Amino acid sequence: MELEKLEAAVEAILFTMGDSVEVGRIAAAIEQDVNTTKKIIQGMTYKYQAADRGIRILELEDAYQLCTKKDYYEYLIRIARQPRKYVLTDVILETMAIVAYKQPVTRQEIEKIRGVKSDHAVNKLMEYGLVEEVGRLDAPGRPILFGTTEEFLRNFGVSSLSELPPLPADRLAEFEAEALREAGVEQEGVERPEEKEAIRENGENQEEENESGADSSRRNEIQQ
Repeated sequence: MELEKLEAAVEAILFTMGDSVEVGRIAAAIEQDVNTTKKIIQGMTYKYQAADRGIRILELEDAYQLCTKKDYYEYLIRIARQPRKYVLTDVILETMAIVAYKQPVTRQEIEKIRGVKSDHAVNKLMEYGLVEEVGRLDAPGRPILFGTTEEFLRNFGVSSLSELPPLPADRLAEFEAEALREAGVEQEGVERPEEKEAIRENGENQEEENESGADSSRRNEIQQ
């Protein structure tokens, strides 16, 4: 089959399916191998970018989707109902960041990192289609594991999780420390919360003993 017909077939598939389509399924449909199919789609992507077209091909890991270009959004909302906007509060964004960088992750792990209940934030992220259930942890109670979705990649303009910006060093250290604690390993030089509390209580007790000793000495001096 000549190249133009293959490109037309791919375009028809992506247009009809609407959602993203795995490259393997596209390759099977046009009877080509995966590498050839990727080259065909890459060529189409360049053509759409160079030409004055209203559509583009979006790559989402090993899948592709036909989408409209952002430049023409204002024309779309004149004829279609304005898409629903997400309300991403600081709490929801923080929860989403934890899921994105630590996935798969349980609700309990999210709450341990944030230090507060996160039911509302997780439920909102699932409602918005940015987070989904990806399995269950092999542990007592079989807690649900959460991960990000293709909708997350689409909304944040990345093709895969590897394109996410790196975490700040302090946040990365916190995540690594948390991961080590979950594995039952403590970092050298890092005090656990219970250790800090014990040290604080011992310090307070020592101060009380010192003060008590000083009071006794003063009383003895007065009596003498």
